[in-house]
Amino acid sequence: MREKILSEAEKLEGLMVDTLSRLCRIPAISPHNGGTGEDAKIAELEKIIHELELDKKAKIKIEYVDDDKAPNKKRPSLFLEYPGKNSRRLCILTHVDIVPEGDKNSWTLDPFKPEVRGSRLYGRGVSDNGTCLVASLFALKALLNSGVEPEYTVNLAFVGDEEMGSHYGLEKLLERNLYKPDDLVIAPDSGNDAGDFIEIAEKAQLQLKFTVLGKQVHAALPHTGINACRAANILAYEIDEALHKAFNDEDKTFEPPFSTFEPTRRFANVPNTNTVPGREVFEFDCRILPDVSLDEVLNVVEKICRDTEKKTGSKIELEISRNDAATPTSPESDVAKLLIKSVREVFNIEPKTGGIGGGTFAALFRRKNIPAVVWSQECDGAAHQPDEYTEIKYLVNNAKVFALMMRGN
Repeated sequence: MREKILSEAEKLEGLMVDTLSRLCRIPAISPHNGGTGEDAKIAELEKIIHELELDKKAKIKIEYVDDDKAPNKKRPSLFLEYPGKNSRRLCILTHVDIVPEGDKNSWTLDPFKPEVRGSRLYGRGVSDNGTCLVASLFALKALLNSGVEPEYTVNLAFVGDEEMGSHYGLEKLLERNLYKPDDLVIAPDSGNDAGDFIEIAEKAQLQLKFTVLGKQVHAALPHTGINACRAANILAYEIDEALHKAFNDEDKTFEPPFSTFEPTRRFANVPNTNTVPGREVFEFDCRILPDVSLDEVLNVVEKICRDTEKKTGSKIELEISRNDAATPTSPESDVAKLLIKSVREVFNIEPKTGGIGGGTFAALFRRKNIPAVVWSQECDGAAHQPDEYTEIKYLVNNAKVFALMMRGN
């Protein structure tokens, strides 16, 4: 029966590619990032579920989270629950939202007109998180085509707002008791080409936004003002140097095995060269090992802010977004063992477990004391890039692993 399930998944390859292409044409970008949200994509998913005849026995439900910036003032997430022999649920969560295309000039195709080139499908969102979204649906289809009843009740979630922090998605949905402590939860939103890595832990996160206020003046008279650009440069350099020096421990559980403190976003200041800016805004993204105190990190940051104010005469405002590290999922948990066995059967490899910089849905479950794992076979470095792509065979391989998990091995 195992071979029949795997064979059925292979037969569905063409339909999987068509389905992923179909969904890729709908740019589900957050209204907080210049888009219109997930409504159209969720509606298309409902059609696909009906066409696959999965709704004959499954319960379909849409949960909404209020969002004043959304066109309909709410953000949708779709849930499909298919009964199994066991009332215990296998929950697979993927996200329907995507990041914007970025610089279109860096693409060799229209990001929302997917193309097959050789063994790959190209388009925005086909890797993150479209491959696993489609694979989870077709895993259930392959299982049913094989005449196999799932061992577990299968709960597939297609959730909004993951890319912008889940504030209008899973974060609020978990408050509604939609999940149980004994659920087997997998969030296939990170992985590698080999398919041999299972994420069981994530680093803590800090996102720091610095606003440096000086005094704008003509560049010919800099002594009459306070150059916010110079102050920001000093501040960014001092923050970067101090954090890397103070928090340089390593933990081989994680990849990379150290805390990261990255200056990332820089906002536009003045539109012309001959003006000294009076306001400068920039951000840091920090992924911090669980054993490192976030309070200690912030103490270092705040001290450098005060020192820079004294040195430059500027005023510095700091905005903090904080996510403390959740308790790791045990590699001996039921969901980890089920996933390990399924990966072993499909790939004939021994997967390893470890941690990543984060963040995925799994951390939100771990904070609720629900063990969760993260796995997928995905193209290293393709997500969020121009000419984002997925290997077509990864669609099939992910579907095989999910199908064997549904079967219960």
